[in-house]
Amino acid sequence: MTKKKCTAEKVTKMIGGRWKISILWLLMSGTKCYSEIRRFRSEITEKMLTQQLRELQKDNLIDRKVYAVVPPKVEYSLTPLGKSLKPVLKALNDWGIKHLT
Repeated sequence: MTKKKCTAEKVTKMIGGRWKISILWLLMSGTKCYSEIRRFRSEITEKMLTQQLRELQKDNLIDRKVYAVVPPKVEYSLTPLGKSLKPVLKALNDWGIKHLT
């Protein structure tokens, strides 16, 4: 008999990580440039923020748009797949408010 992994494990791998949920939560309110994300979570290092953004992009949860201007402008937004996480993130937030505050 073949053992199947729980699908939730795959999801937690996609959104797991110290900062990914915070980034997704921020992008739920709309497109943000790199500096806005950086200010939202000022304690994250630039290296870690870049890594987390790349992983979210690789998993097709966020989209990265680069504008050919000086200085360079980069914007991040949720993809349709990322937007589909809104009810999940809201449920996690609501659960936390109810049980952790």
